[in-house]
Amino acid sequence: MSIFETTTLDAAGITPGSPAGTAAETRANILDMGQAVEAAVLRPLYTGGLAHDLRAALAARIARLNGDEALALRYLDGAGDKAALADPAEPGEGREAVMLAFMDKVAARTRDVAAEDISALQAEGISDADIVKLCELNAFMAYQIRVIAGLRLMKGEAA
Repeated sequence: MSIFETTTLDAAGITPGSPAGTAAETRANILDMGQAVEAAVLRPLYTGGLAHDLRAALAARIARLNGDEALALRYLDGAGDKAALADPAEPGEGREAVMLAFMDKVAARTRDVAAEDISALQAEGISDADIVKLCELNAFMAYQIRVIAGLRLMKGEAA
């Protein structure tokens, strides 16, 4: 895979031969590692209680919460039956509602996350391992969204 096919460069609209593309080529190893992390958090072999389609919907939701519709649409392709959860206005039901509230808070109001938020997930039967996976997904998305925003700025686009 070319680095220009990675989610990060593709979503940022970085093309080979462009000034930003030339700069990105000097950091190909970082882009390749970012793509590997994306695969690990969105499409792992062992999903636990978080199926691939749910992870994709959550990634799209986080992108939307951060104002990146282009990135959201890219992840929405893998959301399947869970696509409605990618809409930040969708509250979900039961277990998913608690999960969505947690993910929204971590993505948009990190400083407000408290022990009670973890307890609410556990009360819904979400395992500690899956709670860690939710946090990993949110952390990766925060990283990716910021890198994409920086690359867009390099192209002269508003962030």
